[in-house]
Amino acid sequence: MGEHDDEELQRAFRMSLQPVIPDAKRSKPRDNAITLASPPATPPSPTEESAEARDRRVQRELLAAAAEQRRTRLSMARPGFVDVSSSSQIDILVNEHRTPSKGAAAQIQDRMQGGQASVRELGEKSMRGKRRVEDERQQLPYRLAEQLHTMVFGTNVSKDVLAQWCNQGFRFSPDRETSLGLVQREGGPCGVLAPIQALVLKYLLFVPESEADAQIFGNRDTVGSQACYSGNANTPRGDSVEPSLVFSDFQRTRALVRAMGETLWKAGGKRKAILVVLDIPCFAAEDSYNEEEQDEIAAKALDGVALDSVEEFHRVVKVCAVTSISELHLDLYSLLPAFRSRMGALLFLFSVLLSRGLDAIQSDRDDPDQPLVTPPFGHASQEIVNLLLCGQAVPNVFDGSMDLGSGMFLKGIPGSVEVGFLTLLESLNLCKVGQQLKRPKWPIWVVGSDSHYTVLFALTTTVQDESDVEDREASIRQAFDAQDQSGGGGFISLEALHQLLTDLQIDMPQELFSSLCSSDIVVWNELWQALLQVDTSRGGLNDRSAPSGKKHFELYHFNGIAKTVATVGDVIHQRPKLTKLRVTVPPKWTPDTVLVEEYKATQDGTAMAEGGAVKEEPPQHAPLVDCVRTRWQRASCNWSSDAPSIV
Repeated sequence: MGEHDDEELQRAFRMSLQPVIPDAKRSKPRDNAITLASPPATPPSPTEESAEARDRRVQRELLAAAAEQRRTRLSMARPGFVDVSSSSQIDILVNEHRTPSKGAAAQIQDRMQGGQASVRELGEKSMRGKRRVEDERQQLPYRLAEQLHTMVFGTNVSKDVLAQWCNQGFRFSPDRETSLGLVQREGGPCGVLAPIQALVLKYLLFVPESEADAQIFGNRDTVGSQACYSGNANTPRGDSVEPSLVFSDFQRTRALVRAMGETLWKAGGKRKAILVVLDIPCFAAEDSYNEEEQDEIAAKALDGVALDSVEEFHRVVKVCAVTSISELHLDLYSLLPAFRSRMGALLFLFSVLLSRGLDAIQSDRDDPDQPLVTPPFGHASQEIVNLLLCGQAVPNVFDGSMDLGSGMFLKGIPGSVEVGFLTLLESLNLCKVGQQLKRPKWPIWVVGSDSHYTVLFALTTTVQDESDVEDREASIRQAFDAQDQSGGGGFISLEALHQLLTDLQIDMPQELFSSLCSSDIVVWNELWQALLQVDTSRGGLNDRSAPSGKKHFELYHFNGIAKTVATVGDVIHQRPKLTKLRVTVPPKWTPDTVLVEEYKATQDGTAMAEGGAVKEEPPQHAPLVDCVRTRWQRASCNWSSDAPSIV
């Protein structure tokens, strides 16, 4: 097919995107069908669509549909095209979505001939980008529904676990101080909520809004609007809220849709996504309903709906295939009432699993026979968390894969991630989190305990920066360890010391060098103390521009589970918890003996900090601090009011 055909395709698509003359508002209902075979009985008013304009619009749509068919045939004829229909049943659904059994042009032509086409049915889109997905919904094959339900819950799931997962949606906190966060009402689904919460923070804090956001979500509302926080008059106050952490409905909705879309698109290999929807027609967003009305309608529609069996799951669930990220955002926005409903978290989990493909999910796992929701308490497995973080349901948190020999591998995180992961289990030496998860692109981490997932984040990316001195210190320690022949004893020979100083071009004064050579071996503590007296210009660690050598920054911890905090009259108020931590990190390779001396000095109120003699706050401890230390060695933390909780 030549250049002329390509130009014809492009012209057809441009014509199809030209605006359509809107219908005039009418005081009386209008017939759904328009008969195109005969002219209207009376001449149209200037505000109505004329027959000529209607014919032009229909012609554009016919051209666009024909161009789409020709474009599909072209893509299939290109070298390297792979027919994905054979890989899984979900890919079959995607293939059917792309190339329906009857061409779009033929369908439109049939409707025209039958006199059943309407202006809305022929492709009118609202300016705000909302659209319905009913026409693309397909029944999930029973065998696939059974496999999916069993993969998530197993064959003997308890009613309590099902109740936990069937009563959790994506709902933001109505409290001003925690408006950035999703509220968790039930135990278990935090393994889905926390990764999405982390990505929501990415879009709230670091990714600026675009023109496409306004087209999808409408005009911006006022930050901290009363519509968003109307129920907070009697809300108990903790620490004063950071103004930069108060977000509007527009900002939160945009961040949620973007976060969900990014997760689904990544799981689908950035070529498709599968949306799992309930076969209940009330879940499309409408301009005539506000959020409260939508939620009320959804709650009534879900009355009595349960997914306690494969048969019920198969009966009420349908799927919709999406093959572009822009369509995915539009569909997610139109389906927000469903994802806010009590089934929201579970529907999203099903969507991510099908987007990845059930065969691929089982291939990712080390033990595919175990359910993803772990019995008996219904917690989300690490595989679910990793799927949402990196797009693959791998069970481990180290980097890459571990070769066990005989063709056996343990699968870890395959590459870089947007948001990371820290866990209390590493501080207990039960696992080792790799650098991919510890050093994500954005300073946001899902934090895992033995029973719950929360989120840790910073407001600036500089918390992950390494100073020149830190880089120099790390290289010296790496060279020291390479010369250490003691099996991890932490000392080197005098010959190794000579080699180390030569290789790293360290010009050490003779008196310091002589003191290091007073014995037959050199331990790291002695070498580190000596290098602190050598200027960085001579290869040492004495940086005059940073006397203390410490890093000071702030982190925020968000626990989405709603806990009782106060009783106002007869109402028990529950809300999530947002805590600010003040973090101090000593130089990475500071010996323990030095830290002990500094701690004693701090207790005596004589600690020195940059800018003069001050009395530093005594460090506080909580399990979260142990998680922070897996990322920043030997960090100390302080906070106001109650200690942050990771359970």
